[in-house]
Amino acid sequence: MAIASSKTLWFLIPTVLLHFSPAKAAIKGGYWYNGTSLAVADINSTLFTHLFCAFADLDATTSNVTIASSNAARFSTFTQTVQAKNPSVKTLLSIGGGGGSALAARFSNMASQAATRKAFIDSSIRLARANNFHGLDLDWEYPSSDADKSNFVSLIKEWRAAVTQESRSSGKQSLLLSAAVAGSDQISPLQYYSGPDMANNFDFINLMTYDLFPSDAYPTSTQPPAPLYNPRGLFSVDQGVMTWNKTVGVPLGKMALGLPFYGYKWTLANSNSNGLFAAASQGLGAVGYRDIKSVGATPVYNSSFVTNYCSKGTDWYGYDDVQSVTAKVSYAKGQLLFGYFAWQVAGDNNWALSTAASQAWGA
Repeated sequence: MAIASSKTLWFLIPTVLLHFSPAKAAIKGGYWYNGTSLAVADINSTLFTHLFCAFADLDATTSNVTIASSNAARFSTFTQTVQAKNPSVKTLLSIGGGGGSALAARFSNMASQAATRKAFIDSSIRLARANNFHGLDLDWEYPSSDADKSNFVSLIKEWRAAVTQESRSSGKQSLLLSAAVAGSDQISPLQYYSGPDMANNFDFINLMTYDLFPSDAYPTSTQPPAPLYNPRGLFSVDQGVMTWNKTVGVPLGKMALGLPFYGYKWTLANSNSNGLFAAASQGLGAVGYRDIKSVGATPVYNSSFVTNYCSKGTDWYGYDDVQSVTAKVSYAKGQLLFGYFAWQVAGDNNWALSTAASQAWGA
């Protein structure tokens, strides 16, 4: 996962689409990333229905899913730990992440052959069961060719069949299957996803609707990094959702909306010109929400783009605060999406964003 990604096509997807329907309860999701300092025991799991433990690795030689030895203890007790505060929370082991072209190539190679797909699938199920996870989450960033698209479909069909068979054989509840995907063509071409196949084989799909306008890609003017709407141009969270629905072919009720618990920093060219799209001298990369709040600057909310920003001197931050998170979750609920998820929970500040999101969705 990068730190950072209407129902007109229902007629294309016959009733078999509902065969693997998502859980009845909506998802209030959050990713916990092993590279942060937040202890699993400190996660306020009462604010979530699903928590993703990130990341398991993909072995380049064997195509097996593995957990690094440095993460083994925390991953093996993840479910037990978060359920101490919320016994009903579901946990998923997330595989992959934002590892750049090298990791993307590893996924591409794995998915290209039946034998390596089987190694991936079988090892993922074993690992999930051995570590008491309720499901598995695929974070392949990103399929990028017609061959990848075809092989992705083979992978998820075989994965679903294997999960179903394992459940029947073991008598255990079937593992959940989800995927984290590019939230917009601005991030990665959505043409390399097969929406109907994904909807039919995943319980839900996490749209990474963020990193639309990062400061490293737009260093000369401040931006709303993940605007819900974009009056100035094409790319926005709403545009990503509607493309997934109308063009890629995923029903709205299968999608979870991504919320970034971080923003981006710019250096202003002039501290007195500090609004959206102000001239900047450089982009300084991603900054966690907690760190932005520690600056002590007054947040400004822009309802046209649905984004927050603040500045102190020549330091300028574009991000999602309580207002924009609340508006985005209200949008997700109004569009009848399956729910929302946050990347990632360690970026929150005293659980302010997680609380706002949970309250905006409701029970």
